[in-house]
Amino acid sequence: MADAVERSDGPPNVEEDSVVLDAKGLRALAHPVRVHLVGLLRKYGPSTATRLAQRLGVNSGTASYHLRQLGAAGFVEEDTERGNARERWWRSVHQMTELNDRELADREPEAIMAFLQSVATTYTLRTQQTLNELQTMPRTWRNTFDMSDMALRLTPEEAVALRQELRAVLARYRRDTPEAAASAPEGAERVGVITQLLPELDTPAPLEVHSGPETVTEAETSSQGML
Repeated sequence: MADAVERSDGPPNVEEDSVVLDAKGLRALAHPVRVHLVGLLRKYGPSTATRLAQRLGVNSGTASYHLRQLGAAGFVEEDTERGNARERWWRSVHQMTELNDRELADREPEAIMAFLQSVATTYTLRTQQTLNELQTMPRTWRNTFDMSDMALRLTPEEAVALRQELRAVLARYRRDTPEAAASAPEGAERVGVITQLLPELDTPAPLEVHSGPETVTEAETSSQGML
């Protein structure tokens, strides 16, 4: 989702432009096309099904269907100021999606897994898009590209602290929204930062152990600690 999954580590503190997933919203986003559609509307602003379909490489009928499903779930709405008899415009209702109901993980394990798979698929597509365009980018932007992997050996408490520190660093920088783009300094472009903490346990956890979800964010989606 500003297609992101984000997790809260403390008491709920939902931003005004955020939506907290419930069971209905979770099922509505359990499809990669819908996650991608929400993300596009959050990043680029209002658009039509035809234009969104072109970006996604699907037909306009498919995009229209998924937009209607997202509308029924409250993630997008019709932009009546732009629409007319020939074109129906859509806009995102929120800039961030949060998944922080731990009990929801126990009640809807399959829906949560489908949602997270959709988010992972969207992240993979975004990475591939950048790779496809990398060689044609100006050298100054090519030099900013980074795709790295580092293995750490942490306790669960240390892993949570690391996630909080990373989010605090990102919070110091300018967020990208359609409105903020007009006031950004010259030369500023959109930069996607996708963070992942991937536990790789040496021994499987007991079957009876469950950990709850956390959150998904961004003009897209962010998720943490959810299974």
